[in-house]
Amino acid sequence: MATRLLSLCLSSPKVFLKRFSNIKSYINFGTEMKLLNDRKQFKKVLALFDQHGINNILKLSNFTITQVLKACAHMGDLQRGKIIHNLIASKTKNDIYISSTLIHLYVHCADIASAQSLFDSIKNKTPAMYGIMMKGYIKNKQANKAIALFNEIQNPNDVHMILLFNSCAQLKTKEALDLVKKVSKQIPKSFYTNQHLLTSLLDALMKCGDVAHAESLFYSSKEKVLSSYGAVMKGYVDNNLPEKAIALFNEIQNPNDVNILLIFNACAQLKTKEA
Repeated sequence: MATRLLSLCLSSPKVFLKRFSNIKSYINFGTEMKLLNDRKQFKKVLALFDQHGINNILKLSNFTITQVLKACAHMGDLQRGKIIHNLIASKTKNDIYISSTLIHLYVHCADIASAQSLFDSIKNKTPAMYGIMMKGYIKNKQANKAIALFNEIQNPNDVHMILLFNSCAQLKTKEALDLVKKVSKQIPKSFYTNQHLLTSLLDALMKCGDVAHAESLFYSSKEKVLSSYGAVMKGYVDNNLPEKAIALFNEIQNPNDVNILLIFNACAQLKTKEA
């Protein structure tokens, strides 16, 4: 490759400089888009792409394409995303980042059919892809599909566990509760240091009606965060136990807005002079 570049430089210096300039501009193109995405200036990313990239899309780096697709997702521009997908179909087979970003785009725009079609076509699925699809199913009230997909994952991580518990919380059935209990017993102890996982587990137990189990887990945890207090308080309110919600609120040193909203809900449920 280096010999070819040197040969081109010596034989046609103008052509070489032009090609080198194009390569440099494409690299800068992707970097500029990322900076705009980081600043949440998604319209500018798409405007930049329309102006300079659409006619040269196959020359763009995979990194640049993912930046364009991210902007499409944030803007909810499904149509543009599908056009780009069709133009770069050959790239999706070999690049997990483009595939993951496309799945995220479809999920974000509620096009679950397209997301699932692309997901199913990918041979080497990454843990992130499973997570994106599970989140999409939950978002679109298809918790059973999220659970079925979880069962396909060989070594689920803590994010997959959280999404599973969220799925079970959405179903609120005895079968969902049994699954929550089964999986929670198999979770490595190290996972419980993730407060998001603990909160989602508490929420699932409460929504499935197992208040006693949720209480036992909550009071056995060493480090309690506001979100876990909120999950238990909400569980008490949902299970018609407003007195317990109020008592728990009184244990919180610095309640946040969610905790305060829940105490008002508990008081409204009581409908007493004291409340």
